[in-house]
Amino acid sequence: MLRVAELKLPLDHPPEALPAAICARLGVAEGDLVSWSVWKRAHDARRKSAILKVYIVDVAVKDEAAVARRLAGDPRVRPTPDTSYRPVAAAPARLPLRPVVVGAGPCGLFAGLILAEMGFRPIILDRGKVVRERTRDTWGLWRRSELNPESNVQFGEGGAGTFSDGKLYSQIKDPRHLGRKVLTEFVAAGAPPEILTEAHPHIGTFRLVTMVESLRAKIEALGGEYRFQTRVTDVELGPDGAGGRRVRGLHLHTGEFLEADRVVLAVGHSSRDTFQALYDRGVHIEAKPFSIGFRIEHPQSWIDQALFGPCAGHPDLGAAAYSLSHHCANGRTVYSFCMCPGGTVVAATSEPDRVVTNGMSQYSRNERNANSGFVVGIGPADYPSDHPLAGIELQRELESRAFVAGGGDYFAPGQRVGDFLAGRASTALGEVVPSYRPGVRATDLAPLMPDYVIAAMREALPVFGRKIPRYDDEEAALTGVETRTSSPIRITRGPDFQSLNVRGLFPAGEGAGYAGGILSAGVDGIKVAEAVARSIVAA
Repeated sequence: MLRVAELKLPLDHPPEALPAAICARLGVAEGDLVSWSVWKRAHDARRKSAILKVYIVDVAVKDEAAVARRLAGDPRVRPTPDTSYRPVAAAPARLPLRPVVVGAGPCGLFAGLILAEMGFRPIILDRGKVVRERTRDTWGLWRRSELNPESNVQFGEGGAGTFSDGKLYSQIKDPRHLGRKVLTEFVAAGAPPEILTEAHPHIGTFRLVTMVESLRAKIEALGGEYRFQTRVTDVELGPDGAGGRRVRGLHLHTGEFLEADRVVLAVGHSSRDTFQALYDRGVHIEAKPFSIGFRIEHPQSWIDQALFGPCAGHPDLGAAAYSLSHHCANGRTVYSFCMCPGGTVVAATSEPDRVVTNGMSQYSRNERNANSGFVVGIGPADYPSDHPLAGIELQRELESRAFVAGGGDYFAPGQRVGDFLAGRASTALGEVVPSYRPGVRATDLAPLMPDYVIAAMREALPVFGRKIPRYDDEEAALTGVETRTSSPIRITRGPDFQSLNVRGLFPAGEGAGYAGGILSAGVDGIKVAEAVARSIVAA
């Protein structure tokens, strides 16, 4: 088959226009077109008065070799690549120790799935609860200000991505098409089939709940074993026979010792006690950059009108999304993060007496407000010390400030953008009603962040307002604080995906510093599972 790219048609084109465009691009008669299917579909909204649909299609034609030779110089026509997934190994008949996966978020989920598909019968540990029980606990914080530190937005089946917009795209290089494996497994687990064709697919929270349940059932049917409400408290290490150290097992909060010689660490970016335990054991950890800031909310109608113009509200376009970035005079970069069209701002803390915000959308994206992280990049030089875990110390300090500023009951501090730009505290919130629950209290957000962060934000807001009209409207709402944009540490690994100084320990996913989002975490889980399998087979 041939893959044909950049086929552009009007937003409301008739169905027959696409096969006609395929024939025109390939220079073939309609009767020579055997079959075609959409690979990707996107929109080009640069001209708001004439928004286009942009397609990539896979095509079968008569005498394909002749067509391919004739169009060999056209970069828009290429052979369709093979995107099927093939296991890299098979479990030996005798497996003395089963591999262990710590964490049941997207990375741990796909590490467990791939290991199970290869016959390794993994054991999957998660400190939180199964996804439906975890959802009830999360609502306890949102509705009643009751936090369960072991079952919340960060901890439990599905990971932090369960309570998000459910975006399924990333900027990672993926020459093996592992992202396609993630998407096809999601569709098999109940995701809408269009995630395979949309250029910027998303799922939303409620659909993710049923999907992770289905994937759990598949892993268990393949011999995998889940243990929920099981927290790892320590890692047992021993000599590796070559002058180094290797994993011998895991100490669990129940007092049990689980013997293991291959452990996938897919713990997510908020497992701070786990990071401390690993550091205390001498596992190589280094500080890495992340970003801090607030959540900003606008009516979704403002964003739709700004980005789609007269086409705003068209059913094929859905809720408009944006991506913004500005390099400031003080050297800082301000950017939008985890933009959630038609979504809500959610309470995302995992520790008592701290306030953390994040964004979430349902598949419909039909809530009144759009929200996004409005954040500033920082790095190890900004942390309070050169300790590898100093970024966590900074996160905790900012989250504690937000807890106090919000009133000490998990309400979040908030401010009108007009007041923030003017340098005065808000005494009330305005036209844009913040969606964060349990609630928001008006205050001054500036004392919650370092001065250089506030200065960069105040510079960036008018710049963003010139790109998206009304972005810096005085009635827009800011809610604090956003501190869990990514992991503040990296558990350094080598080309074999094992820890630099501990054999058998496989740091993985966002918490270890190797992913950022559902899709990239799932892809990293696949790569790490393959590395585990290879190491077992080669032993």
